[in-house]
Amino acid sequence: MGGDGGHRPLVIVGPTASGKSAVALELARRGRSASSPPAAVELVSVDSMQVYRGMDIGTAKPTAAEQAEVPHHLIDLVDPAERFSVVDYATAFEAAMADIADRNAVPLLVGGTGLYLRAVVDGLTPPPEFPSIAAELEAEACAAGEPEGTVALHCRLAELDPLAASRMESTNLRRIVRALSVCLGTDRPFSSYGPGLQTYPDVAFRMVGIDSGRAALDELISERYRRQLEQGFLEEVRRLVARTLSRTAAQALGYKELRAHLAGACTLDEALDVAIARTRRFARRQQRWFARDPRITWIPHGSPAEMADRIAQLEP
Repeated sequence: MGGDGGHRPLVIVGPTASGKSAVALELARRGRSASSPPAAVELVSVDSMQVYRGMDIGTAKPTAAEQAEVPHHLIDLVDPAERFSVVDYATAFEAAMADIADRNAVPLLVGGTGLYLRAVVDGLTPPPEFPSIAAELEAEACAAGEPEGTVALHCRLAELDPLAASRMESTNLRRIVRALSVCLGTDRPFSSYGPGLQTYPDVAFRMVGIDSGRAALDELISERYRRQLEQGFLEEVRRLVARTLSRTAAQALGYKELRAHLAGACTLDEALDVAIARTRRFARRQQRWFARDPRITWIPHGSPAEMADRIAQLEP
C-alpha cells in the first residue's frame, strides 16, 4: 500500500469470521513499518454492529491495543439503544475519509456489511424512511405471530413490488418492513430508487475478498465463538441484559442467543448451537452478496501474513 496517493484505496470484504480484520491489520502494520516512505495506514470499519459501544467481544471489534497501534474509524459511534441507519453510516464515513485525508494517511476499508459498503463505495442514496409506517407494520406482524406475520407482510410487498420481494427472504422482518414502508410512504416501488444494487459501475476503490470455502468457514465460525466465550462474551451480554437495545443491536449474532440463555430459555450449549447455525446462514448470505460483485478480486483464506502477501502481489 503506497502512501503517495497514486493507488486506489483498498477494501477487504468477505463473510464473518473469514479473517478480514486480521489481514487488514497486517497490511496496516506493513505500511506503517515501510521505510520508503512509511504509509500512515488507517482502518475504516464497514460493520453495522461494531458501531455500537459496549458490544465488543461478540462483534469481534479490534482490541484496545490494536486501536492504539493503528487508528480505527467508525467503531463505537452510538449507544446500543440508539437507532443507526445506512444513511447515518454514510455520513460518518464521509467525515472519516475527510479526516484521514487531512493527515495524508491511507484509508483501508474492512468489513462484511454489504449494504453499507455499496452505499459508500457506489455512492448509493437510500430511499426515504418512514418510521411511523414501519412501526405500524412491525406491530401488525407481531400481532399476527411469527413467522406468519412476517410472511404476510412479504406477500403484501410482493403485490406492490415483486422485484424487491424477490430479493429478500420471506422471514426477514427488518428488510421487508423497510421496503414495504417505502412503497406505502412514497407510492412507488422500493426497487425503483437509485441505480440499484444489481449494477456494478467502476469505482475509486480496489476490492479484495477472502474466499474461505464453506466447510472451512463453518469451522472458523465455531472456533471464533469458542474463543469469544473464553474472552468473556457471556459476561458482556450479561451487562447488556438490563439495557434497552435498538432493533438492529438486539438482533446481533450471538447476543440474541446468549440473552435467551441468560433469561433461562435454554442452556449455554443450546444457545451456542443456535448462534453458530444462525451465523453460518448469515455467512452464506454474505458470500452470495459479495459473489455477485464482479469488481471483487478473490484470494484464498490463509494466515494473515499469507493473505497480505497475496494482496500485495495484486495490481494496484
